[in-house]
Amino acid sequence: MPVRDEYAKVGVDYAVIDPGKLLAQRTALATGKNLVPHGARELEETRGESAYVLELGDRLLATVTEALGTKNLVADAVGPLLGRSFYDAIAKDTVATIVNDLVTVGARPLCLTAYWGAGSSDWFENQARLADLVRGWGEACDDAGCAWGGGETQVLKAMIEPGTVVLGGSAIGTIARREELLLGSRVAPGDRILIAPSTGIHTNGLTLARNLAERAPNGYATELPGDPRRRSLGEALLEPTPLYARLVAALLDGGVDLHYAVHVTGHGWRKLMRATQPLSYVIEALPSVPPVLAYLAAASGMQPAEAYGTFNMGAGFAFYVTARTADRARELAAKQGTALLDAGHVVAGPRRVVLEPLGITFEGESLTIR
Repeated sequence: MPVRDEYAKVGVDYAVIDPGKLLAQRTALATGKNLVPHGARELEETRGESAYVLELGDRLLATVTEALGTKNLVADAVGPLLGRSFYDAIAKDTVATIVNDLVTVGARPLCLTAYWGAGSSDWFENQARLADLVRGWGEACDDAGCAWGGGETQVLKAMIEPGTVVLGGSAIGTIARREELLLGSRVAPGDRILIAPSTGIHTNGLTLARNLAERAPNGYATELPGDPRRRSLGEALLEPTPLYARLVAALLDGGVDLHYAVHVTGHGWRKLMRATQPLSYVIEALPSVPPVLAYLAAASGMQPAEAYGTFNMGAGFAFYVTARTADRARELAAKQGTALLDAGHVVAGPRRVVLEPLGITFEGESLTIR
């Protein structure tokens, strides 16, 4: 099913962005030979995955670079209304978007570096906001079990808007045992698809959310329908993203036959078919949709196909496990405080995602990221 793209109308068009990513991947592939003089080699299959893996002696190392996006602009608008900066939560979001990509290949986070680029030196004068950012960043690294190894701070006048900051970073992780390396080629018919819930919008779709907030009756102060905590739209948008690193480690250490993992971010539920194999991913049960995402879908006039092809719609992370270890995975996750939904299964067939409860099918050509 094609996805009509409200997101493209506000300036984020994956049909335009993704071809550049593919071009970069093809060019980058030719540079893998430069690892050989260092006694290393790349795992070519990981090109196009959320993290890149190389072999150095008897060690497997994973690396990723990611950035927050525009969520901090929501904090900048909402903070003055509620009397706090929210940059502790923004820091956790930034670390989570980096680490959650890293662990999809089975890596344990080792160290993480920060990138902060501001539009002017004045941004750093707000000491309370800066302290929140630093504290939240450190707490998120502790949660992920990795060291904060440093980073880069820049002032890019005329490139970044004054009063604004761009947040991102990189991480390195280790894969303890080769059998813990998670690759799309390991996915097999019969695998169960277990979904870890999202807490809200996470870090994808914020450009569209900000556009909708401008049109909401009271802007970010608009009361969010159905929110059990009676929060405003702005406050709900700023709910931090969970870090899934400890959950992935618990499953790997607990005897679960884990084949693959997907961080459900841009492209929404289409990400479930990130592996390139000709397999179909049949979803029989859907998680609850966070009220903030239900509101955004309704306010934008999205049909379900577009909403599930854009937002996470309640799915933060997906695990592909053998049927015999699915119950074990759910038990271990429960001990970590996460209720995994046994959402569906993998079958032989054309590459597609089938959301049976909604009668929606995303065909393989709707996801061209590798």
